[in-house]
This record gives sequence, structure tokens and C-alpha cells, in this order.
Amino acid sequence: MFTLPDLSYDYASLEPFIDAETMHIHHDKHHAAYVKNLNDALAGQEDLLSMDINDLLGNLDKVPEEVRTKVKNNGGGHANHSLFWEIMAKPGVPAPEGKLLTEIKNSFGDFPTFKEKFSGAGLSRFGSGWVWLISSGGVMEIMDTANQDTPVSEGKVPILALDVWEHAYYLKYKNMRADYITAWWNVVNWKKVEELFTKGGEKK
Repeated sequence: MFTLPDLSYDYASLEPFIDAETMHIHHDKHHAAYVKNLNDALAGQEDLLSMDINDLLGNLDKVPEEVRTKVKNNGGGHANHSLFWEIMAKPGVPAPEGKLLTEIKNSFGDFPTFKEKFSGAGLSRFGSGWVWLISSGGVMEIMDTANQDTPVSEGKVPILALDVWEHAYYLKYKNMRADYITAWWNVVNWKKVEELFTKGGEKK
């Protein structure tokens, strides 16, 4: 069975950039619904229910065709949000440095240019979806996906994720997605991003 992960911080920890009410609803309602729907879709499939969520999403061909779309959508929602909670933290985490910053500069020219391109991808994503920073062997790219699609299903490992579904920001920012994205940079947990980069994306 898949379970809803606990947050490593309080709902209000990301204030004033992301409000406590949004965090409560986003985690306890939206994410919880993805987990329940995923478990319901795979009821009786113990071999699949025991898989790591990223392994499951990377091997959707193993999922019965009649529930594959439900598993893709709800499994993606579970995996995407699980990463999203981890790459945010109470404001004040230092900006990226070391090898992570070097690779960002190598790939995008400088850090401000990277932020501009990443934010631009979030603004241009039509409808609901996500923006990702992917790093593989020291090569970085920004990509966006629709709905709850995930780069994991394409064999890619994201190290940074931004949720641009309206439920991620509408209570506080209404339809001003640009304001939400600008604020979100203040709560990025660069220590966690660096950890993910070192684990799977750094050039060997």
C-alpha cells in the first residue's frame, strides 16, 4: 500500500510565501486523494502495491491496461507531490553553491538566467502541470509536463519540481501564477536539491 508522507515542517513554515491553509488542503486533501485513488486502482495487485512509486511509474507496462491511466495519473500525483514537499523548506536556506551551482552555470550561463528560464516554463505551461529541473551526467535541462505526468515515466530523474496547478496557489495568489512562482523561489530547499543532484544527476 502507498501512504501519504508526513511533512517535515508545519503547515505555516513556508509563510508568508505559501500560506498554511493552502499547505493543509494541498497535502491533506489533494495529495491524500491521489494516494487513496492509487491504492484503490491497484486493489488486489500486491506485487504492484509493494513497488517503489518511481519504479512503478517507470514500468507502467506492468500495470493492467484497464487501470493504467488511473495509476499514471494518481501515481504521478503521489510521486510529484512527495518530491515537491521535500524540495521546499522554511525560508532562509542558502542559495545553491559548489558543484550544483557550477552545473547550473554550465547549462544556463548563470543562476539568474536559470531562474528566468525555469519561471518562464512555469508561466507558459498551459493549464495544469509541473516544471522540472532534470540532471543526468552533469547535463541539465528544464522541462514541463501536463497534469500529473512525471519525467520518471521517461526514465529521467528530476532534482527540482514546481507545481503550477491552481490548487497550489489560488487561495493566496488567485490567478496570479507569476506572483506565486516569484514567491516560491524563497522556499526552495537547495540543500535537498543538492542531495538529489549528488545522488543521481552529478557528472561522474
